[in-house]
Amino acid sequence: MMEFFQTLFDWYMANLNYFTIALLMAIESTFLPLPSEVVIPFAAYKAAQGELNIFFVVLFGTVGALIGSLFNYFLAYYLGRPIIYRLANTKFAHMLFVTAEKVEEAEIYFNKNGKSSTFIGRLIPGIRHLISIPAGIAKMKLVDFVIYTTLGATIWNIILAVVGFYLYDIKDQIIHYIAYILVGLGVLFVAYLIIKPRIHKKLGE
Repeated sequence: MMEFFQTLFDWYMANLNYFTIALLMAIESTFLPLPSEVVIPFAAYKAAQGELNIFFVVLFGTVGALIGSLFNYFLAYYLGRPIIYRLANTKFAHMLFVTAEKVEEAEIYFNKNGKSSTFIGRLIPGIRHLISIPAGIAKMKLVDFVIYTTLGATIWNIILAVVGFYLYDIKDQIIHYIAYILVGLGVLFVAYLIIKPRIHKKLGE
């Protein structure tokens, strides 16, 4: 099992470049369950090895985050609040860890903090990838949305990039632990996707 994940990890690292960084961060900034913590730190790790440039890692990560955020923004802008909440209540959305409750939480946060929420929200787990939705629902000015989202995403990516550089310095001591953690999280995620529908089915009976 470890050999399989090691091969998968090696393939992932070999194909981690500026284009894939932007693509993965765009996905992360939509409603799909892809954490930025598995993108930017590893890209920064490659930068520490001299294979990438740390400035461009942050730049392309931020561009990707903005693209994904704009997708959510325009989706909510044109579909409107009722349809967004209806979609959030579907089984497919729940499989992607998106629920009406989480969307509502992001909307409450947005209404409470206004424009700055698209900046600060980029730094808060659970809110970060959904904050663009209430911005779209509220029809926030596009220029303001782009500015605040870019600033928030840049700061978050810099933080993750610093972590990646630090990991390179202590890689020999923790690399095996990181591998085991990633394997464990992967197994738990698959188990969750399999078990959750059954739990909901039993609760509904």
